[in-house]
Amino acid sequence: MAWKNLKHFTEALEKAGELVRIKEYVNPRLEMAEITDRVSKQKGGGKALLFENTGYDFPVLMNAYGSERRMCMALGVRALDDIASEIEELFKKLSQPGEGILSKLKLLPKLASFASWMPKVVSGRGACQQVVMEKPDLTRLPVLTCWPYDGGPFITLPVIHTKDPHTGVRNVGMYRMQVFGPALTGMHWHKHKVSAKHYQEYKKLGRKMPVAVILGGDPVYAYSATAPLPENVDEYMLAGFLRKKRVELVRCITQPELEVPADADFVIEGYVDPDEELILEGPFGDHTGYYSLPDWYPRFHVTAITHRKDAIYPATIVGVPPQEDAWLGKATERIFLAPMKMTMVPEIVDMDMPVEGVFHNLVIAKIKKDFAGQGQKVMNAMWGAGQMMFNKMLVLADEGVTIQDYEALARYVFRQLNPAQDIYFSTGPMDVLDHSCSKLGFGGKMCIDGTRKSEEEIDDVYHPARIPDAEEVKKALEQFPEIKGANTSLLSKEIPCIIVAIEKNKKGHVAALHRAISRLEICRGIKMILYVEHTVDVQDLSATLWRFSNNLDPKRDHIIEKLFYEDGFRYSACIGLDGTRKTRAFDGFERDWPNVIVADDATIKAVDEKWPRLGLGPFIPSPSLRFKQHVYGKGAVAEV
Repeated sequence: MAWKNLKHFTEALEKAGELVRIKEYVNPRLEMAEITDRVSKQKGGGKALLFENTGYDFPVLMNAYGSERRMCMALGVRALDDIASEIEELFKKLSQPGEGILSKLKLLPKLASFASWMPKVVSGRGACQQVVMEKPDLTRLPVLTCWPYDGGPFITLPVIHTKDPHTGVRNVGMYRMQVFGPALTGMHWHKHKVSAKHYQEYKKLGRKMPVAVILGGDPVYAYSATAPLPENVDEYMLAGFLRKKRVELVRCITQPELEVPADADFVIEGYVDPDEELILEGPFGDHTGYYSLPDWYPRFHVTAITHRKDAIYPATIVGVPPQEDAWLGKATERIFLAPMKMTMVPEIVDMDMPVEGVFHNLVIAKIKKDFAGQGQKVMNAMWGAGQMMFNKMLVLADEGVTIQDYEALARYVFRQLNPAQDIYFSTGPMDVLDHSCSKLGFGGKMCIDGTRKSEEEIDDVYHPARIPDAEEVKKALEQFPEIKGANTSLLSKEIPCIIVAIEKNKKGHVAALHRAISRLEICRGIKMILYVEHTVDVQDLSATLWRFSNNLDPKRDHIIEKLFYEDGFRYSACIGLDGTRKTRAFDGFERDWPNVIVADDATIKAVDEKWPRLGLGPFIPSPSLRFKQHVYGKGAVAEV
């Protein structure tokens, strides 16, 4: 379904009982983010929020994508899997054998559909250009400051348009924009992104690079901008496919080389000068749940701002999961399963990205296994597939388990697992936001092959011991004063894994502790130990997994202990994974370590007092209270 504009979508959300209008004044600086954080973390994602009293001329829409139902509404489907099924059907029809005239005639309707999805440039001005600011001024927009140590206000849902200067091929992406003044922002595109490649080409040519940014319009535009499409595939073709109607584009006023959707709410036109000095952008409270720290990025100079007469300003926040972006990620997981299956990994059956893994950190794949080594084949294929190259931890299972049932999955995977043989390590490109890497954008990866093993894959001298008693293990761990918490509850569920919170006080501390624990006779049946900071409540499995997966570089931070039996041949094994914070003193880690994102006390208090007037029902305490103990000192950088 095609939405006419963001107002049309907002009215549909309200009619469906999915939106709350907030008439009380709420400050875009910190307060809107705090309220949205509380609502978005409710079961099912809470409601979409329309802040009508913003202190500006425009209302602010937040958490619009923040539930499965709203994500489906945005994409015009009943279920996210419906899109994958449609893509799979399309692939099959286009690739089916047959040379006869009848076979070709059957394809004509589908080819006509292709043509109807292609974006089209129309003449004249669009609704997005109904109002042209006499002097472009970003300070007239209700741009949010989300977290206390953010470098300033950030535009958080910008759909950014650039073109290859040689081919004219358009790219549409989403990169945050820090506002530095009325007509100046940063342009936060990472080196792996297509827009960054366009920037480098303009730099070689010595030309200014035109850029156009839209906000709002059909909500499918923002999703398409985040989708992991191959290079040179127009994001507006995907948008046309999803909405079953072509996207109509109009030329920008001051940057006529670029076209933008006619139904957008706002258009910000401008340029980047590749010869100009970069600007220090950040910090920013990011989707990892940590601040991304300041770095140098291009300057974006605004030449025009236009908008609809009834424009709504869309915004989102990211931070400690779950947040609204988890549902954007879930849509990508379901939609792109079919193309991955049809083109690169035919044995893949299902895929899941737990929210605690913040997209790239943890991916679970279910495959149809037919031969020895197939897990490694899938591993290599997935790490070579587009943005899957950023994946840090890949867990493979087969058709013997439902991967969305995490307890059953863990039990199944560990039953198949030889820790000394079935865990694979590699290095490669990583998300620039991954703070655990020793070098920016490059680090370790790990694949846990939890598929059933064929005869060729089994080490005959590997003999795991029985899973030990949870209480006996917990009692045995009391001899180590550096252990400040231990969760042995998984042992009672036939999952041979424990979690240990350690307060490090020397070099090599985690490795030494792991060897000592592994050699305890009572612990011989444990296959894996996860180590986290002493500030983490290890009984809170969701928060623990989030902290652990963010802080781990698997290749650097693993310790494998092979424990031989008396005959000197048979062995059991236990792997330790160090998900603690890394420092210069204890780990030789030279990069700054970011702090966990929490709201400040003044903002929490202000929202607490305002809550009865917001119309949001029973009081919801700040989620930040749960994570205050995770923070090291003050500021975006964790204090040593």
